[in-house]
Amino acid sequence: MQVSIKTPEEIEKMRVAGRLAAEVLELLDEHIKPGITTEDINRICHDHIVNVQKAIPAPLNYKGFPKSVCTSVNHVICHGIPTEKKVLKEGDIINVDVTVIKDEYHGDTSKMWIVGKPKPGSERLINITQECLYKGIELVKPGTRLGDIGHAIQQHAEKHRYSVVRDYCGHGIGKVFHEEPQVMHYGKPGTGMELQEGMTFTIEPMINQGKYQTKLLPDGWTVVTKDHKLSAQWEHTILCTADGYEVLTKRSEEPF
Repeated sequence: MQVSIKTPEEIEKMRVAGRLAAEVLELLDEHIKPGITTEDINRICHDHIVNVQKAIPAPLNYKGFPKSVCTSVNHVICHGIPTEKKVLKEGDIINVDVTVIKDEYHGDTSKMWIVGKPKPGSERLINITQECLYKGIELVKPGTRLGDIGHAIQQHAEKHRYSVVRDYCGHGIGKVFHEEPQVMHYGKPGTGMELQEGMTFTIEPMINQGKYQTKLLPDGWTVVTKDHKLSAQWEHTILCTADGYEVLTKRSEEPF
């Protein structure tokens, strides 16, 4: 398994791409409310990435994906396709997944929102999922194994009676959108690849209210929970540093 260790110059480019991706999510805070369509969200992100950031939205035309961001609502786990028909309603939950390419390097991140007032249980699911992400990130340093990260995420989710999606995972990232290693969100401590300084990858746990089984819709992209219960996801692009980690897609509201 060939993993690319990034040079200081490459890391600087990834910092720039990561900041831009975080900025797009921050921009959405004022827009996500009842009545907006997922196509509106796509348009806002696309216009900002292309016209303001002078960057490229990585999902657009990636293996045929038709839009510039992924919008996953309620029981959609990931890769939801924005559309004019999908109007956000009071109590919906949504994940927007943004990947920006700047100077050939990728920054990949996603965030959850509650539309208007939350329905029972949805806020807790979103908060526990974010805690899962943070618990994974906190373990990143040279010598940690990928299984350690997966185990911490799985333990926290299952302690709260949620399940971890197994069919989709985090990934190495750099000049290539999806590269080695695969970063599973479940696993056993002390197993898997050992992290090294200069590795860059995403951690992006998908946590379900019900069972972990997934279903791919006929569009070939949209992944939903098989039992139609809610799913939440948060994602960051992480750099393994000499003594820990740097969150390359950190937003200003976050504690890192």
